[in-house]
Amino acid sequence: MENKLYVGNLPYAASEEDIKNHFSQAGTVTSVALITDRASGRAKGFGFVEMSTAEEAQKAISMFNGLEFMGRAITVNVAKPREDKPRNFGDRNRSRNGGGGERNRY
Repeated sequence: MENKLYVGNLPYAASEEDIKNHFSQAGTVTSVALITDRASGRAKGFGFVEMSTAEEAQKAISMFNGLEFMGRAITVNVAKPREDKPRNFGDRNRSRNGGGGERNRY
């Protein structure tokens, strides 16, 4: 088992320090990363917590998954590796008025 956890449904007001303090009840927290919106800088409501061992990660899942944290029931499970999704840049090359199709002929 991995020791990196996905934590979802986090309160937007939660800081990395709040999360670290909460998860330290299950063991040693190696790192915390809150995901934020690039444009606004606001939290997106999820993040990742890395525990020092797989056993501590499993303990954190058992202790916190579905339980309330700062007024919200959080989701805690093993983080899945990020999938590389192909980016679709084709839509950028179309004209603004629908583009790509045939022109109307009168």
